[in-house]
Amino acid sequence: MTANPAPAARQPFGPAAFQLVLLRRMADFRPDLAEEARHRLGASLADQREANKRWQAMVRSPRSRGALARYRSVLGPPETRGPRRIGDLECEALLWPVPLWPDLRFEVLAAPDGAVWNEWLVRAPGAPGPVLESLDDLRPWSATVDEVARAFAPVRPMEGSAPTRWRLGFAAGGRPCVAEFTYGLLQSVAVADAPGPPGGGRGASAP
Repeated sequence: MTANPAPAARQPFGPAAFQLVLLRRMADFRPDLAEEARHRLGASLADQREANKRWQAMVRSPRSRGALARYRSVLGPPETRGPRRIGDLECEALLWPVPLWPDLRFEVLAAPDGAVWNEWLVRAPGAPGPVLESLDDLRPWSATVDEVARAFAPVRPMEGSAPTRWRLGFAAGGRPCVAEFTYGLLQSVAVADAPGPPGGGRGASAP
């Protein structure tokens, strides 16, 4: 009797799988862009579900060595690292490339004791950022939290609907707006209707 072949070894969880995790969260807002990016990675929906399952298992494992160690094990040595001051607090900024977005980097801000304070996508050092002058410039995946905050200051930070989400309230063209971000990357902008008679519309989303 011929023995059944041994199951294939599970592939290491690396940068490609991590990008699938990022896309899984972004698909809640822009499934079209997330699907296109998944195809560029050569991954199926099953691959993405498996990557997300493994990532969640690492995050929730009681044997986890901490978020910073997890990022190092998955993404390898950071491309750059250096001190960063946030108010009166000193921390270290570690940056990793993300091939899906060549002009961006995945940034982790770590406290002196190794605790992770923040983790999101930022513009790569030296890469030109977008020109943000009007709502028409706020296209999905075009800008980061910091870039929108600078362009439309003053802004009002708002609580996101999940740990990987951020929201900013601001005014543009005389109308209040709320920008939604996932892992620090712009996903959508909700724009309030122009003033009108009572009982008017409740708002619209910018493309």
